[in-house]
Amino acid sequence: MTASPRPRLQVDIVSDVMCPWCIIGWLKFEQVMAHFAGRLDFRVQWHPFELNPDMPPEGEDAAAHVMRKYGVSAEQSRANSGRLGAIAGELGFTFNRGPGFRMRNSFAAHRLLSWAGALEEPDQAEAAGVQTALKLALFKAHFTDNRDVSDHDVLTEAAGSAGLDPARAAAILASGEFGEMVRIEEAYWADRNITGVPAFILGGSMLVPGAQDPEVFIRVIERKVLADAA
Repeated sequence: MTASPRPRLQVDIVSDVMCPWCIIGWLKFEQVMAHFAGRLDFRVQWHPFELNPDMPPEGEDAAAHVMRKYGVSAEQSRANSGRLGAIAGELGFTFNRGPGFRMRNSFAAHRLLSWAGALEEPDQAEAAGVQTALKLALFKAHFTDNRDVSDHDVLTEAAGSAGLDPARAAAILASGEFGEMVRIEEAYWADRNITGVPAFILGGSMLVPGAQDPEVFIRVIERKVLADAA
C-alpha cells in the first residue's frame, strides 16, 4: 500500500525588494514551512509590486523619503528604522542602513525576478527555487550591503549569486525584456485590491496581508488547507 501524496499549497507573494517588511514577512514564513515539513508541500512564487514607481534613477535618501512619504519626524524615522532592524536581527537578517542608504527604483529588479520565475517548473520539488534565491540576494544587496539594486551591474551580480546566467541577465536588463510581463502582473494584483506589501495568497484565494507572525499562517493553513485535505 502506497502512502497518499502530501497536499501541496501554492503560495503567491506580492512583494517589493524595497520593502523591509517583505523580507521580515518571508523570514517568518520560512518558520511556517518548517512547521509543516513532512505534512505539506509548498510552491512559492514571487510577484511584483513597486512601492515607489516614480522614483528617479538617482533614488532618494531613505530617511528623507520616509519623512516625506509618511509625514514622520526624523526622530520617528530613526525609531522605526531601529525597530525594523531589531525584528530582522532576531530572524537572522542584518539591516545596515547607514547615512548613505537610499530608496531605489525596483522595476529592473522585478524584470529579473519575472525571468527567474519563468525558468521554474510548475511541479518542482523544492518549495522555493531560483526565483526565491534571487529575491533573497536582492534583499541582501539592498538592506545589508547598501548597494544600488537599480544598477544593472549589481543586478547581474545578484543573478549570478542566485545560480542564474549572468550574461543572460545582462542581456535582459539591456533589452527591456520582461518589462511588459511585470506591468501585466502589477495590474493583475492591483485589480485584486493588493495595495500594500507583503501580501501572501495561499492556495490562490486566501489572502494573508502583512508580515504576520507564524502562528497566524499556521492557524489559516490548519483550518483551510489541511482540514480540507483530510
